[in-house]
Amino acid sequence: MTTTARQLIVNAIENGTVLDHIPSENLFKVVDILNLAESQNQITIGSNLESKSFGRKGIIKVADRYFEDNELNRIALVAPQATINIIKDYKVIEKHKISIPEEVFGIGKCANPMCVTNHQKIATRFKTIVEGDRINLLCHFCEKTTNIINL
Repeated sequence: MTTTARQLIVNAIENGTVLDHIPSENLFKVVDILNLAESQNQITIGSNLESKSFGRKGIIKVADRYFEDNELNRIALVAPQATINIIKDYKVIEKHKISIPEEVFGIGKCANPMCVTNHQKIATRFKTIVEGDRINLLCHFCEKTTNIINL
């Protein structure tokens, strides 16, 4: 008895962005960060796909959309090993690893209930601190460090 491998073919996108190497457990956090549930763009989401480097990974293809730096900064906090592929005319014209920014603005909520950002209309500002696989945020205003990110 012989077996044949079956493979599902997903159409390539003509123009847009492919986010690859997203940890499977954070895939839907990325979907939420990018507000893809509200998008009218064609979206392909793959979860728990085999990866030689990561074991399992997630991937998101979004046609006709390119992400802003503030969106990529949010993604970096939950998927720092993700890669971004910019597609034009069915070709990858740019590919790079996501980078964790030194500072993030207007992202998340300070864990300190007494922080001024929790009582006034002041955008949050955090310095990112990378410790191994963990990313901590140091509040610019109250200097509280947290690893809980309320995106």
